[in-house]
Amino acid sequence: MGDTLTTVTFGVIAYNEHRYLPDLLSDLLKQTYPKELIEVILVDGNSTDDTWQIMQDFKEEQDRSYGTIKLLRNPKKIQPAGWNVVINNFTSDVLLRIDAHARIPEDFIEKNIACINSGEYVCGGPRENIIDEDTSWKRMLLSAEQSMFGSGIASYRKGTDKRKYVKSVFHGAYRREVIEKVGLFNEELIRTEDNEYHYRIRETGYQICYDPTIMSYYQTRSSLKGMIRQKFLNGLWIGRTLFVCPGCISLFHLVPAAFVVGIIVCIVFGIMWSWNPMILLGITYSLFLVLSTAVSLIKKRQVMDLILPFVILTVHIVYGAGTMKGSLSMIFNRFVTIGGVQRRSR
Repeated sequence: MGDTLTTVTFGVIAYNEHRYLPDLLSDLLKQTYPKELIEVILVDGNSTDDTWQIMQDFKEEQDRSYGTIKLLRNPKKIQPAGWNVVINNFTSDVLLRIDAHARIPEDFIEKNIACINSGEYVCGGPRENIIDEDTSWKRMLLSAEQSMFGSGIASYRKGTDKRKYVKSVFHGAYRREVIEKVGLFNEELIRTEDNEYHYRIRETGYQICYDPTIMSYYQTRSSLKGMIRQKFLNGLWIGRTLFVCPGCISLFHLVPAAFVVGIIVCIVFGIMWSWNPMILLGITYSLFLVLSTAVSLIKKRQVMDLILPFVILTVHIVYGAGTMKGSLSMIFNRFVTIGGVQRRSR
């Protein structure tokens, strides 16, 4: 594929994203890659806000600027089904999978295509967290998200300065050949569909290239309630995915659940024998929280970060509880399935 001939699909799925979608579409308009080579596919999951209208307005205003702009519906609403709508309708050489909460620099598409044209089949780069409003509270939530306990240790989350092959990327670019061989997303996995899809990509024999020059950004949840809900559901689907595709999950994903199990075990042990294990666990975990908070305070000098330990602890427990619930629900479902027939539990 030559640089000037490579067509690319800019795929976005959204559900009630009227707050963030306009910013992403504004970033799309600023891209340095030739618009006539860009196919835009916007998929709405039957939103109840202005998301569909925003998509329609964009198509009406920009239809002649791009190669194609397609507006499609995702009646199932869930993410993997939405991406399958994109896959079934894209016609270009490369598919770019972009989250509706994302922001991208003006050279984002150009750098992805340059990486693909260098010989790669799947690529992506670092994805940094940002906030939509510069307040002390949201800066604190950003600090929680950026901590090791918040968003994890994946290369695309933390960023490195070296080009290398990784297990996963967030805003990925995929050659058509890869999509055609790997197929559709697994619609049984609501929030871990990308983990499982990238696992299948690797199992098919393709490598996933991490290019540090391909930068993108992700809007951090703007409230503690929203962050807690996000982390619980992320943990829930990690737990369920363990029983669908264990190879998709790393040990780091299970640390919060191990922590919650440790607390439960220590409480039971304390009631029956001794509280020493609970004290040891509390001291060890507190040291990590204090260290994480101290690093944030030194770097950002935000007084609000003094409550960071409580936020991180809450997020960690909620994520772990989600993983436990997801795992237990899968175990329970297996117990009530006899002879391949699912029985109703009373």
